[in-house]
Amino acid sequence: MQVGDGVLFYHSNVDPLVIAGTATVVRAGYPDHTAFDPRSCHYDPKSDPDKPTWFMVDIKLNKVFAEPLTRETLQACPDLKKMVLLQRGSRLSIQPVTETEWKAVLRLAGL
Repeated sequence: MQVGDGVLFYHSNVDPLVIAGTATVVRAGYPDHTAFDPRSCHYDPKSDPDKPTWFMVDIKLNKVFAEPLTRETLQACPDLKKMVLLQRGSRLSIQPVTETEWKAVLRLAGL
């Protein structure tokens, strides 16, 4: 992810699962320092500072959707049929979003 990239903020630990808003990357990916700290809940003893496993980005909130978009709403949209997020077995993390998908999500959010 690079500075200026758009982000869809997806809540994966709620019921129902939703896209709640948008953000923008304001600092490109850099090593996640918490992976090297044994006191951190994100500590990974296999992560090497010289070859980091984990990275983070800094983002800036742009818009919170008035009504979060549920997974069911997203799945019903023809423009989102191939969206990586909605594919069976897809693991949540950083995923690509096409321009068509981005526009479809914003349209569903009333933006």
